[in-house]
Amino acid sequence: MDLCKLDILTAHKALINKEISALELTNAFLERIKKKDKEISAFLEVSEDQALKKAKEIDEMIAKGEKLSLLAGIPMAVKDNILVKGTKTTCGSKILENYNSPYDATCIKKLKEKGVVILGKTNLDEFAMGASTENSAFFPTKNPYDLDRVPGGSSGGSCAAVSADLCCFALGSDTGGSIRQPASFCGVIGLKPTYGTVSRYGLVAFASSLDQIGPITKTLKDAEIVFEVISGKDPLDSTSIDFQFSPKDIDLKNIKAGVPKEYLVEGIDKEVKEAFTEAIEKAKKQGIKIEEISLPHTKYALSVYYLIATSEASANLARYDGIKYGFSSEKAKDLQEIYFQSRGRGFGKEVKRRIMLGTFALSAGYYDAYYLKAEKVRTLIKSDFLQVFKKVDIILTPVSPTLPFKLGEKINDPLQMYLSDIFTVSASLAGLPALSVPVAFKQNLPVGLQIIGKYFHENTILKVGRVFSIRDTAKD
Repeated sequence: MDLCKLDILTAHKALINKEISALELTNAFLERIKKKDKEISAFLEVSEDQALKKAKEIDEMIAKGEKLSLLAGIPMAVKDNILVKGTKTTCGSKILENYNSPYDATCIKKLKEKGVVILGKTNLDEFAMGASTENSAFFPTKNPYDLDRVPGGSSGGSCAAVSADLCCFALGSDTGGSIRQPASFCGVIGLKPTYGTVSRYGLVAFASSLDQIGPITKTLKDAEIVFEVISGKDPLDSTSIDFQFSPKDIDLKNIKAGVPKEYLVEGIDKEVKEAFTEAIEKAKKQGIKIEEISLPHTKYALSVYYLIATSEASANLARYDGIKYGFSSEKAKDLQEIYFQSRGRGFGKEVKRRIMLGTFALSAGYYDAYYLKAEKVRTLIKSDFLQVFKKVDIILTPVSPTLPFKLGEKINDPLQMYLSDIFTVSASLAGLPALSVPVAFKQNLPVGLQIIGKYFHENTILKVGRVFSIRDTAKD
């Protein structure tokens, strides 16, 4: 039995049947990280001592005959913008290089209560700003399927870790596609939940009206298990919603799926288009009814997203000034120099670019022309979805317009990099749940399908995902 290839459900059954111990399972992953992560660079920090200590605790529970939750003893990884007490949270940035987490994020607290084993923190684009994990201040992460290609971003470290069997599952954060796009590039399951269903307390803010924590897993059943644990109202997060996920079976023959005509435009890789067409045919064979739909304001989504996201980033990152938070220059002579030198050396190029764009959009004389107008169009984008969901249950689209691209291919062309999010930002702007499932391999590289659902209909998209996922083997 290759322990590192086990999904959550299979590992749980092996633990309760005493076929393996939690210590054996944890050690297997730690050894694989030592051997494999030298070439992939998925982890920023490995918490070996903490992981082994927790695994021993779970084994003691098993020895005493105590009842285990499905996640007890299961090794996981955490994107390094989510706080885990006793570990660093760098956000992939030099400005937070030595920041130690003083408390657990709410989602981490919930997972710890279920007995998970946290292996460490994974790499990301700095402050989750990017689509390739090349914007990390420390090193780029590589795609496990081709080490010359990117794993996507910004949750590239978490997705690469799950894909390379360096952990059973991981957490990521999704602002405009940062779980779904790397999940597609790495051939794993990635869920962006409905905005507010998972507490953001303990997630370092990028764009507060868009950020959402979600699971990255090997199977759809695993995604259900993790989401059920981390979802729910949190008094520490005023934007969280009183919603508790509960998986239920559905009849696929009653499902109507919409395919937006605006998404199948020029510029999509022919391999991605082929994979999408094949997925639609597969859906039809399973009795899912396919209908062409229109989301007319989709053409504005990318522009709206980058205006709103950068504006919110400008406000959220203002706290990292070398005084209140973050790296502080010791050579500065006065307050102004502290600001300039601390931010100048602490922030990377992409973060500076987005802060400047957001500050401009919020500035006097431009607020109405840019930010306010973007918020109005955001309302129209949301309205498009609400109208369409009166006719269909789900929406099917590609996740990314391209296959995983080469390292360095787009890093010096921000506009090309931003286009990687063209199919994912609309669901984020509307706050809808969306799922990436691997549906094909083209040129030996994975291709994902995006399934967008109605508000709080995570159950529907996770169940429908089983029709398409070439990776899912778990049974209820």
